[in-house]
Amino acid sequence: MRAAARGLDRRRLLTLGGAAAALAFATNLPAAGAAQAAGFDARRLREDPFTLGVASGDPHPSSVLLWTRLAPRPFEPDSGLPAQRITVEWELARDERFRRVVRRGRETAHPEFHHSVHVQVDGLDADRVYYYRFRAGKFTSPAGRTRTTPRQGARTRELALAAVSCQAYHDGYFTAYRHLADEDVDVVLHLGDYLYEYAVNGAGGARNYTDRVLPAVFNRETVTLEDYRLRYGLYKSDPDLIAAHAAHPFVVTWDDHETENNYAGDQPENDVDPEEFLLRRAAAYRAYWENQPLRLPQRPTGPGMRLYRRLHWGDLAQFDILDTRQYRSDQAYGDGWKTPGPESEDPARTMTGGAQERWLLDGWRTSLARWNVVPQQVTFSERRNATGSAYQLSMDSWDGYPASRERLLAGAEQAGVDHLMVLTGDVHVGYGFDIKRDFADQGSRTVGTELVATSIASGKDGADRPANWETYHAANPHLKFYNGRRGYLTVRLGQESARADFRTVSAVTVPGAPLTTAGSFVTERRSPGLKPA
Repeated sequence: MRAAARGLDRRRLLTLGGAAAALAFATNLPAAGAAQAAGFDARRLREDPFTLGVASGDPHPSSVLLWTRLAPRPFEPDSGLPAQRITVEWELARDERFRRVVRRGRETAHPEFHHSVHVQVDGLDADRVYYYRFRAGKFTSPAGRTRTTPRQGARTRELALAAVSCQAYHDGYFTAYRHLADEDVDVVLHLGDYLYEYAVNGAGGARNYTDRVLPAVFNRETVTLEDYRLRYGLYKSDPDLIAAHAAHPFVVTWDDHETENNYAGDQPENDVDPEEFLLRRAAAYRAYWENQPLRLPQRPTGPGMRLYRRLHWGDLAQFDILDTRQYRSDQAYGDGWKTPGPESEDPARTMTGGAQERWLLDGWRTSLARWNVVPQQVTFSERRNATGSAYQLSMDSWDGYPASRERLLAGAEQAGVDHLMVLTGDVHVGYGFDIKRDFADQGSRTVGTELVATSIASGKDGADRPANWETYHAANPHLKFYNGRRGYLTVRLGQESARADFRTVSAVTVPGAPLTTAGSFVTERRSPGLKPA
């Protein structure tokens, strides 16, 4: 138990009793007895187990990660399956008709991991599209499309990516995902809030279903492992989300709602014991890994999970994917929008934790990529809510951690990063910022761009110009774009310039809304700053 306590990644040690309780989530592999128990013959399956679709993620030059989860009845705690091992077959092909299969194999779906399957396929050609599918008994999954990346350092002409965030099921339909499935992009970056812990009523909230009634198990906040697993079953059964995952590989990171609103490290939103919250965090992290296309190094141990990681795309881009929840200092002044002061400006405050910060700065120092891209969660650029001296800042964003932001900006400068591109989610609007070297001096150098992807559904329909649109533009001259509709962001990186398109839908409270482009901007690698396309 002491070893388990030492392994927990947080600022305060658990008591011995808390560590003992956390052991329920500390096992990296199924228990030996369970692993040796008799398996369930997949030929006995009577219902389609692939109701949650398929996914791929974290592409490398020579490997891909494939995911599925067996769930004939995803709205039930056991997903309609016995607590037994099930063998799943998989295959990877060069063509969508699977006439040229290049790899195939078998993987065990363990009940301890809610019958999820994570298959790492190695030995593949770089920079190539592949197709994949799974089989269990007489059932075959839908086919997915994925790809490998170019070899690190290889000359790469272009990369097309999409960024998404914040998909509150109860706020509307995932129509944007249906459009995204048809986009010609190489990879999708999910920037957090894949699900929400809040209750979803029988009508699906703002979806206002008239053709179905959701089970009462969803009409409560997620707290236990079973709660989080069921909620993923609800979200991942959405056909538009299934379509987007099948069409593109995803690179995922979380924000707060995958666990609890605005938690900070081991500090919950509400007043509960740290041990109790860390047990909840352990449950949330385990369910997250079970339901995402993540590689083995990301599998959690207790309430800790190494989610920050680095990917490369030829000589074009280095992606440093951050985790700004698990290691951060507690929000200053009790969170919310507050006047900045000594507490928020304390140099000891951190958004990333020391280890992740050093990892990021070291990565920039050795980067040879033309674009250094940082997918992360909360608004990085300064965002004042009023003109004049009486403004307030969000204590949950990087504005509440200005010393941490300054260390990163200074580190980028010292590393010679000539164009920093930060990708952000969280705030349910689309923003385009010029990143200033000193936000207090608007005449200081522009050192990069921040592109904020609006939500998929959170915030309901939204508006093109939110009520504070004029105030925000006046108070923040480095703000170049602001739109409050739902949708996603696409970015096309070239050798010397990049184009960003903010794609929005007119509504999410009704299905099938059309897609439009709300704004388009370009930025040059050696001359940072957003300019209308």
